[in-house]
Amino acid sequence: MNDHIELGDNDAPVQAPDQLRAAILMEALPYIRAYQGARVVIKYGGRAMIDPKLQKALALDVALLKFVGVNPVVVHGGGPQIDELLKKLNINSQFVEGYRFTDELTLDVVRMVLGGRIGKDIAARLSLAGAQALALTGQDGSLLKATRKKLAQTSGVELDIGLVGEPTEVNAELLTRLIAIGVIPVISPVGVDDRGQSYNINADSAAAAVAVALKASRLILLTDVPGVLDESQTLIPRILSSQIPLLRQNGIISGGMLPKLSSCLTALNGGCQGAAIIDGRTPHAVLLELLTARGSGTEVALG
Repeated sequence: MNDHIELGDNDAPVQAPDQLRAAILMEALPYIRAYQGARVVIKYGGRAMIDPKLQKALALDVALLKFVGVNPVVVHGGGPQIDELLKKLNINSQFVEGYRFTDELTLDVVRMVLGGRIGKDIAARLSLAGAQALALTGQDGSLLKATRKKLAQTSGVELDIGLVGEPTEVNAELLTRLIAIGVIPVISPVGVDDRGQSYNINADSAAAAVAVALKASRLILLTDVPGVLDESQTLIPRILSSQIPLLRQNGIISGGMLPKLSSCLTALNGGCQGAAIIDGRTPHAVLLELLTARGSGTEVALG
């Protein structure tokens, strides 16, 4: 008799006929083979980070990938948690073109929440799922070098977004060594420049930079919508880079989706083999995206 993993209340696997369960496993086989030894960068954010059931599902997904020979790297955000602490401290928060305006006080909160709490919590959940994980900030070992991000309007006028950083260099050697000894890196997107100035880096941008540096097979961005939606709120399963300007002009792409698509293009242009924006509110969305024919969310491709 096989031993069974204790999943906890309301987490028992759905019962299905034996042949259906076998078919599900066989569907995953070619994808497991294709991703064997590959590096997959997962940007973890949104509701999946605050819902306990989704937290557990994501940890199990990432651990399972590691156990079947995939090398996941997690880059996490923390917008809701940062918003919560800023509100408690009576600090106003504003966004410019999808980026959080970051002054020194806001940056202190960002560093406290991302590096001091969230990263460690994610690593702990991965450990409970049976994997080895290590929480790092972009400042550790000069993991994420950055410069101050410049954001221009269509008129050419530069927008002030404060201490928001643009990744310029990733310490891929450090990540490669961790991967080689079986550790899953969990990265908080706070970077540093050559003068020691810290920056709040958009997690999507950080994930893209890591994907390029590691020559990742796949970049997956988790969000709180099914993917990119058209004017009738229907999922667009695949978007080509040439379609993005028109979609933005028509208002279909706006707000926080802008940096996500920009990050996907950065990764693809830098050599990452594939990118997708998926719904982190769907349990096991990462496994559905990587190990099934249908996938999940919106695939972004060059063309």
